[in-house]
Amino acid sequence: MFLFSGNSWIHFSFFNFKSLGAEEFSMVIMTLNCGSSSVKYQVYDWENRDVLAVGVVERIGQELSPIEHNYNGEEIIEKFSCPTHKEAIEKIIKMVTDKQHGVLDSISEIKAVGHRVVHGGEVFKQSIIISDEAMKTFESMVQLAPLHMPANILGVKAAQQVLPNIDHCAIMDTAWHQTMPKEAFLYAVPLEWYENNNVRRYGFHGTSYIYTAKRAAALLGKSALDTNIIIAHIGNGASICAVKNGVCIDTSMGLTPLEGLIMGTRSGDLDPAIIPFMINTTGMSALEIDSALNKKSGLLGITGRFSDRRDIRDNAAAGDESCQLAIDMECYRIKKYIGSYTAAIGKVDAVILTAGVGEMAPHIRIKALSGLESIGICIDADKNDKARCQNAELEISTEDSPVKIFVIPTDEELVMTEDTYALINGTYDIHTNFTYSFQSPTYVNKARKAAFARDMVKLPYLRDLVVYPPAENRDY
Repeated sequence: MFLFSGNSWIHFSFFNFKSLGAEEFSMVIMTLNCGSSSVKYQVYDWENRDVLAVGVVERIGQELSPIEHNYNGEEIIEKFSCPTHKEAIEKIIKMVTDKQHGVLDSISEIKAVGHRVVHGGEVFKQSIIISDEAMKTFESMVQLAPLHMPANILGVKAAQQVLPNIDHCAIMDTAWHQTMPKEAFLYAVPLEWYENNNVRRYGFHGTSYIYTAKRAAALLGKSALDTNIIIAHIGNGASICAVKNGVCIDTSMGLTPLEGLIMGTRSGDLDPAIIPFMINTTGMSALEIDSALNKKSGLLGITGRFSDRRDIRDNAAAGDESCQLAIDMECYRIKKYIGSYTAAIGKVDAVILTAGVGEMAPHIRIKALSGLESIGICIDADKNDKARCQNAELEISTEDSPVKIFVIPTDEELVMTEDTYALINGTYDIHTNFTYSFQSPTYVNKARKAAFARDMVKLPYLRDLVVYPPAENRDY
């Protein structure tokens, strides 16, 4: 069974979870990813290793909010009144228990909820079961991720109201990056800023990095803790991570998700003196500058119109100079980070591209990775152009490239689900001491496998791009 939502297949898997180290029990786990005006959800049957339903509620707070609910290969879209996240989650529960479109007989079948929480600060270095004290700490961190944390907190509170008698777990984006050394995570500002105010680099997209780092190790035939890679998670939000001996040693996002690569609406790196300069010359307030850097900058700021790379690509091809400039600037920034992280790591085994743009935008990959032959990164232009698939792991480097280039579709929901199960079952630990199912060289995502078979009907050349772990049974 596999589901289709929008323009991508919703993926789930069947695998052996004995490596998680506990006697299994029947349960359903829900995962929630709450944005400022949306809630993405997944309902997972742990016993049968099956995603029962996935969906999203969008435009929360507007007159009518659509819910897109996918189950058993069917897609249902309804509009309803949804002033807050509470009504969104109530609608999700109603939908998943609906007699006609639901997948559960009762709400009581849900035994735990895993929540994406963007910022854990220095307090939370791994996923946790949420307590009242943890919620207070999250609330104290709102200013560290102003676009994300308010919605994350609203979502947790709303879910706790709707599902009050089960454990709610927080899976932190920042936890993966807690292995960075001080020389990487500290800023060259007065040290008391760190000691008194926790000003430092934290990093984000941690669940995506856990999944892709472990999968890259499997594809390379190496232990996860013996792998040196650079991972670029490029979506509307984008970051890049240096991984040495299986752990993060540096990343592009900083105290907040604003630093680093050029993003859809976020500036990424800039001279901090720009902020007082603009305040003094325009009369803008600090809050207005902060809003502009987070919501009106990046690709949107450069083009004046677009934050979606597809629109930018199409308009650049039609001769729009600002759109071509946006592509050039974004790719140049990515290239600079790859070069600097190569220097930091030493010998690099592979470069990984993931997330929506990393997985599906050959024009970004080729421009960002071309010209890096001197550091062993050799992209194959033909393979890259053909690699437009989110249902298989692909290799786009040349045959003789010293550094492999993999396109690995991420699976953040699987990481959230496995962390949640392990937390409530007492077997969870930090990723260096914990074995995820997808680390196995024999791991197969059956839904993606089925979807990929359909992809190859139209695009048979994809078969030649697929990369497998050395020990995997090649049964695609």
